[in-house]
Amino acid sequence: MKVIQMENVSKGFNKSILFKNVNISFDKGKIYGVFGPNGSGKSVLFKIICGFIQPDRGKVNIHSDFKQPKDNFPKSCGIIIDHPAYIANKTGFENLKRLAIIQDKISDDDIIETMNKVGLDWKLKQKVKHYSIGMKQKLSIAQAIMENQQLLILDEPFNGLDKKSVANMRQLFTDLNKTEGKTIIFTSHNQEDILMLADTIYEIDNQQISIYHN
Repeated sequence: MKVIQMENVSKGFNKSILFKNVNISFDKGKIYGVFGPNGSGKSVLFKIICGFIQPDRGKVNIHSDFKQPKDNFPKSCGIIIDHPAYIANKTGFENLKRLAIIQDKISDDDIIETMNKVGLDWKLKQKVKHYSIGMKQKLSIAQAIMENQQLLILDEPFNGLDKKSVANMRQLFTDLNKTEGKTIIFTSHNQEDILMLADTIYEIDNQQISIYHN
């Protein structure tokens, strides 16, 4: 089942073309890695998938199981794109609690379990404004997965993490995929992350997005 299918998608800014006539798809229950040079359009690709920006040409088809009425953002989708807006003077738990209240789908115990999964102490009284870069990244990952989202779109999820945390997150994503059947699409500037995790790798190069063969 194709969760997302892009048909002849082109996008550029200020007369600079990022990619053109892209035809790629993402199947349910697979892990996809996306890589390319800085400025090649990885984040833009994810924003197009999420419906935050529109392609200049072509279309993005979302499977009916993930389609929301009157909304281009895929259903049951957790994301990391750009920098999440946190409440700086609240703790990590308080931030996630505020977000969880919006849909009221999960309990405090679910939030605590998620924070434990990503390696954050839910009892920590430290405000997010005093978090390290790595701790903020873990909080971003917790936000993306805490409501049992079935589709994860993660732009550079390993940024700012130390070696041990990277290994833990790799294992977490593997478990989410293999055990829970999550579909994961992610980027990383570290090719090792992509080679270790991805079932299929897409490379953005010379205005094209195509399957990478190692």
